[in-house]
Amino acid sequence: MSMNNKQRWMGGVVLLSGGVLLAALLLKGKEEIHQSQVETQPTSQAQQNKATPAGEPVQLQPLTVDVATEKRLLEEQKRAREKAVAEQEAKAADFLRTQQQAEADAARKAAEEYAAANARRGAAAAAAQEGADIPPELVQDEKAKAQQKAAEQKKLEQQNAQLKQKADAEKKLAEQKRQATAEADKKVAEEKKRKLEEQQKADEKRKLDAEKKAAAEKKQAEDKKAEADKKHKAQEEAKKKAEAEKARDLLENGDKQWMVQVALAANEANADAVAAKLRAKGYKVTKSPTSKGIRIMVGPSKDRETADSARKKINSDASLGMKSAWVIEWVPLDRR
Repeated sequence: MSMNNKQRWMGGVVLLSGGVLLAALLLKGKEEIHQSQVETQPTSQAQQNKATPAGEPVQLQPLTVDVATEKRLLEEQKRAREKAVAEQEAKAADFLRTQQQAEADAARKAAEEYAAANARRGAAAAAAQEGADIPPELVQDEKAKAQQKAAEQKKLEQQNAQLKQKADAEKKLAEQKRQATAEADKKVAEEKKRKLEEQQKADEKRKLDAEKKAAAEKKQAEDKKAEADKKHKAQEEAKKKAEAEKARDLLENGDKQWMVQVALAANEANADAVAAKLRAKGYKVTKSPTSKGIRIMVGPSKDRETADSARKKINSDASLGMKSAWVIEWVPLDRR
């Protein structure tokens, strides 16, 4: 294999390895974008399915800050993934530029060496025509050429090793970033879940408290109404009882009135004197003339018991000196 063919083969190997690495980086970035879209869509769909079970009516829940938080977190995740993909694409483009520059340098150098080899072959052919012996300069040139080729081969191998090491480092860094992004997304999802659970518990507690309060208010209103009904019923019963008692008394006694007769005065002067003593004690005095004299009475009372109680009081009052008072049935003159 000639030197020119070896250099072309090495350049092809470098080009092929660079293309494979570039394709891997671009494919990985595309897969991460697709994975981000897939993860976002099931999450939204799962939340919708959870929010509205099949066959059940939609119930409006109070809005909270979680909706805005969820939207903000999804935007942050999207920006983080887009940034990571952009960094990977930039690194891939930089690597491609480096690879293309290396290929261009290798091709240029191969062309120069090919031209130099042709020149040397032409010189060797000319020298062969002039003489059969190979000049020492040509031997020395071939040796230097072999050494240079070995040095270039070693340098190329070192460059390939460095490129591989760089690609491995970039791959490791991308994996670390992916893991960090996944961990951050996991923490955000857990925090979101925790806040939603707390909000649900708070809503349930408020609902339970409202139900308890409504039940207590209802019971209080019912108790108050029952007490009012009981009081009203008692008042109605007392009123009916009083009316019945009044009707019974009216039925039994009619328009009867009762008087306490304390004395029978011979003349008006004596009657006035006795009446004055009784009025001084606070009694209501009535005088009624008769054929035998002027009747002096205290009252009237609605029932005999009240009149009899007044009689006993008058009889026991020593200052009055009226121990012979008695109760009589009295009908006013206008009703006789």
